[in-house]
Amino acid sequence: MRVHASIEPLVWENQFFGLSSAIVRFHDDAPALTASDLSPWQRVQAKIPAGRTDYLDGLQQLGFQLVEGEVDLTIAVTPCEPSDEEIATDQDIPELRQMAALAFAQSRFRAPWYASDDSGRFYAQWIENAVKGTFDHECLVFRRQEGQIQAFVSLRQLNEREARIGLLAGRGMGDKLMQAAIHWAAKRQLSTLRVATQMGNTAALKRYIASGGNIDTTAYWLYR
Repeated sequence: MRVHASIEPLVWENQFFGLSSAIVRFHDDAPALTASDLSPWQRVQAKIPAGRTDYLDGLQQLGFQLVEGEVDLTIAVTPCEPSDEEIATDQDIPELRQMAALAFAQSRFRAPWYASDDSGRFYAQWIENAVKGTFDHECLVFRRQEGQIQAFVSLRQLNEREARIGLLAGRGMGDKLMQAAIHWAAKRQLSTLRVATQMGNTAALKRYIASGGNIDTTAYWLYR
């Protein structure tokens, strides 16, 4: 089974992880992918729709291995009352970085594909960027009475109709975080909120479905 695709460098990830990395981009009119196309790269990623078993078979023949499954959900944005969330500021970055590093230590950037602390570093940088309005546009936080951050959610507006949840973490705060995210999107007169999670994260899947989420797509991540 041949896979027709091109290889695209992952510039930001190359700089962040210190690995020569690329991603597979599938095109029916592209040449068949070969081992020699992949050999210059230390890490090559591929994300395939879960139903494309032809891609799965072809990539496995080239030495790719399954890393994780991903579920993407959509939530219809409806008017809702604001809660006591706040917009995170630069002063919150050190605390948020520590929380994100702990909450997302076992992502697809985990060992053995990456260094043992790379996943935590990656998501710590993600949440810092969200506070600064880079990549994600804003980070909302809930605080304990003493002022410490209890939970956070980052959000990004994709277009005139849709937004996406980036990172969401806070034990026992899932309902409040989802309501805050929906309210954020409603204020911007958006109609759809998107969120993705690992297939194995059943707690997150249950929370998103309970908040009105419908499964839109499923996919697999593979690495070589």
